[in-house]
Amino acid sequence: MNFTYPKNERLKSKTTISLLFSEGKSVSKYPLRLVYAPAEENSPEKIKIGVSVSKKYFKKAVDRNYFKRVLRETYRLNKHLLLDNIPQPYSMMFFYQTKDRLSYEEINTKTVQLFEKFLQQVNKINDSENKTEL
Repeated sequence: MNFTYPKNERLKSKTTISLLFSEGKSVSKYPLRLVYAPAEENSPEKIKIGVSVSKKYFKKAVDRNYFKRVLRETYRLNKHLLLDNIPQPYSMMFFYQTKDRLSYEEINTKTVQLFEKFLQQVNKINDSENKTEL
């Protein structure tokens, strides 16, 4: 398994980010939230992901940066759950949405649960699309 988070997997495109917020779907597992939208089919990466922590909850940049690092790390270690099971490329934003300062272990377990919930939702959508095509 490749436990990396290379630059080409990072979501940087302003147009894609604005598309996520206007047309994207969301899945949550307290205190994490994942907003996602299908990417172009010819995209070389299966996942492009961005990470965000609200200034509303953490006023100091040091605190926001810490939680962004933790989110990137939990994604990096658990992205194989997504890569092995998604049918098409996706763009995603990953949010930490609480004032509570959870430990790394708690965030990691919530990330795994969030990814599983995301996969269930995506597979449910794909199953319904496949049934309508038949």
